[in-house]
Amino acid sequence: MVEVSRAAFSSSFLPRFPPNPPRHHLAAASLCPRTTTRCSLSAAAPSGSRTVPWGCEIESLESAEGLQKWLSDSGLPPQKMSIQRVDIGERGLVALKNIRKGEKLLFVPPSLVITADSEWGCKEAGDVLQRYSVPDWPLLATYLISEASLMNTSRWNRYISALPRQPFSLLYWTRLELDAYLVASHIRERAIERITDVTDTYNDLRARIFSKHPNLFPEEVYNMETFRWSFGILFSRLVRLPSMDGRVALVPWADMLNHSSEVETFLDYDKSSQGIVFTTDKAYQPGEQVFISYGKKSNGELLLSYGFVPKEGTNPNDSVDLLLSIKKSDKCYQEKLLALQKHGLSSPQRFPLQITGWPVEMMAYAYLVVSPPDMISKFDQMAAAASNRSTSKTELKYPELEEPTLQFILDSCESSISKYSKFLEGGTPLDPLMTNAKQANRKLLLKQLAVNLCTSERRILYRTQYILRRRLKDMRSGELRALTILNGFRKLFK
Repeated sequence: MVEVSRAAFSSSFLPRFPPNPPRHHLAAASLCPRTTTRCSLSAAAPSGSRTVPWGCEIESLESAEGLQKWLSDSGLPPQKMSIQRVDIGERGLVALKNIRKGEKLLFVPPSLVITADSEWGCKEAGDVLQRYSVPDWPLLATYLISEASLMNTSRWNRYISALPRQPFSLLYWTRLELDAYLVASHIRERAIERITDVTDTYNDLRARIFSKHPNLFPEEVYNMETFRWSFGILFSRLVRLPSMDGRVALVPWADMLNHSSEVETFLDYDKSSQGIVFTTDKAYQPGEQVFISYGKKSNGELLLSYGFVPKEGTNPNDSVDLLLSIKKSDKCYQEKLLALQKHGLSSPQRFPLQITGWPVEMMAYAYLVVSPPDMISKFDQMAAAASNRSTSKTELKYPELEEPTLQFILDSCESSISKYSKFLEGGTPLDPLMTNAKQANRKLLLKQLAVNLCTSERRILYRTQYILRRRLKDMRSGELRALTILNGFRKLFK
């Protein structure tokens, strides 16, 4: 798996299409040669769901070796790595020879890369989507399904055969599973938004395009399950290539590389060699798995797109969102809310906490929450600083608000900790009516992922709680010492 595109996955992929393209574009097209198969294969998927009839089991080496041979026959240069079964990531690329730090690897030629400009096996289907100006993400999702349905007649058959039949992705979690296992984590909301986005995108494509061209886009091939699969592949494998004007692409072979938080190297196009490469930032011995970085992502983001959670404490980029809000009983609730909305914020608002601290924007937001009515003239300044839109480069400081602000953040932090502890210590029983062994194993896997995520996120909250308590203790003990000294002076002068 490789780093997902850093482009935001917006709530609407598709632009407004013209109501009807010019009539001469709508002439009946001949059905492309394809093997249409109903997606009814069973796997360890949510009960009642269907899986796609292509791809392979995530640990399959046979399909991966077939991919490697096809790539070599199609122009991939000799490699210093091979696909093997690994401890981290099921399959991965393992060094065959000594690899130096700073060495360039892969050299995948552009002809073996899938982009929005790739040639369609079913040209008529591609022409229809181009006429509707479908953006890259849904275009590539549809392209994958189209090529997969062509089976052996598709140029990309070997690549698609090596893709997982069910990507490790929160797209495959049911709403009940998200509610049960991620009830404490903000990633639950992100997952629900993403599932909704994918569903809405498919429904939009079906209503605007597929239903008007049923011969090209039959529902037994282009349905919600196949789109869940194709978007799961894109989220876990699509990369943005800076040196190709930020173009997003699927890069076969390179997407067998697994992630490590200990490296920072990433894929890009190398103009001198005219191939997709990465430059190692550490040396590897024969037999060692070679890693790249999927980006500076939290454990929650890695679970959301890639379906795994790093070991607790190993990800320096890990974070957890803390939810802050203004009480509706606040005498200045409306004035504070208007100030926030002016600068693109809301109540409640989330801020990322890391083991090393919290953003200055969160402190500015908390200042605004606790500020009294006589500071109404400062509300706009605080909201601007909370949104990072302030013209001032200096951090806001309100000594008179410091203690109530830290106490407010501590209260919010401890409220969040209680939710995590309720899940982690209370436990979530498996469905007692579940009799299928695969489903039982699936539930155990999902619960373990959720426990790993929530444990790492609660760890950050505990660290924040500790820091806040120490600051408040020092602040209050300092005030007590000052009061004791003042009383001593008073007694001296009596």
